[in-house]
Amino acid sequence: MLKVAILDDYQNVSQQFVDLEKLSGKYEFKIFSKPFIDEADAIDQLADFEALLIMRERTPMTKNLIDNLSKLKFIITSGLRNRSIDLEAAKKRKIIVCGTDSNIHPTPELTWALILGLARNLKEEIDNMYQGYWQTTLGIELKGKILGLIGLGRVGSQVAKIGKAFGMQVMAWSENLNLDTCKELDVLPCSKEDLIKSSDFLSIHVQGGERYKNCITIKEMDKMKKTAFLINTSRGPIINEDDLIIALSTNEIAGAGLDVYEKEPLPENNKLRFLPNALLTPHIGYVTTENYGIYYNQMIEGLESCVNGKPIRIIE
Repeated sequence: MLKVAILDDYQNVSQQFVDLEKLSGKYEFKIFSKPFIDEADAIDQLADFEALLIMRERTPMTKNLIDNLSKLKFIITSGLRNRSIDLEAAKKRKIIVCGTDSNIHPTPELTWALILGLARNLKEEIDNMYQGYWQTTLGIELKGKILGLIGLGRVGSQVAKIGKAFGMQVMAWSENLNLDTCKELDVLPCSKEDLIKSSDFLSIHVQGGERYKNCITIKEMDKMKKTAFLINTSRGPIINEDDLIIALSTNEIAGAGLDVYEKEPLPENNKLRFLPNALLTPHIGYVTTENYGIYYNQMIEGLESCVNGKPIRIIE
């Protein structure tokens, strides 16, 4: 039987979406619900597996990991893009990498949960309600405020539409900004500097990778309004985390709503956890019942296609 590892099933829910018992005659599954201690631990625990079903960008599939898993034949990831897989290393080892479809709207929806949470001080007000207090802060309205978007692709466009529905002015910048999309959505294209200086809410919606790494540092945060909020539901390294901690600690900006981090899961002692003006969620932008249903069912479908010699949704 083919030995298959299901990695990083943090909530231990994969079996709610696929009936592994039905496949037990063909595959021997093992579910890993916790992150590995380090890469050496991953190599040790995954040494005997021929297929890995992975959740996008949780356990990195590095060259070292791939090279040390001698029995590995297939990697099936959630999503059709996964920057944490070294595709070149997989190709050299003749390991087939496949993906799944993914719903686009959960991340824009969470983005707005964070924006609204920051605007109305929900973290503080909810905490205070449990402590017996009543109406302890003043919120702000979204209508008429400036929403700045770094990135106006599939996710950014959805965020822009909702911003317009709230009556906000929407501006956007990216290195490859599509002016036709700006016109279609009534979004004002601008320079990065103007976006940073003007925005009341600055939300990030570009892909990770070297191009946008440290796109927002203390230099940019110093130029933001002191009343402005920074939101990141894209990738942690786009914002310099150490600089963000300084900016939040000194009230250089009013607050931040974050779903992604430099290191994930976010370490228990990370300073962001202790800042009152940081609204944090644990990378749940894509974590919905609907998305997981797609992921796990299509992972099994992809596995079966690989075993049958006709792989689908190949990532190269």
